[in-house]
Amino acid sequence: MSLGTILLIVLILALVGALPTWPHSSSWGYGPSGIVGLLVVVVIILFVLGKL
Repeated sequence: MSLGTILLIVLILALVGALPTWPHSSSWGYGPSGIVGLLVVVVIILFVLGKL
């Protein structure tokens, strides 16, 4: 596994963990998941372009 694949897996897991459906994060709103989602999109774009 390359470093990019591991980074992508970690970011996807962080996105799932930041969703506001969990009881501990219900008052957070969509801010944390939006930020992590944006990071996932950037990493996917860099991975596809071969920069990562």
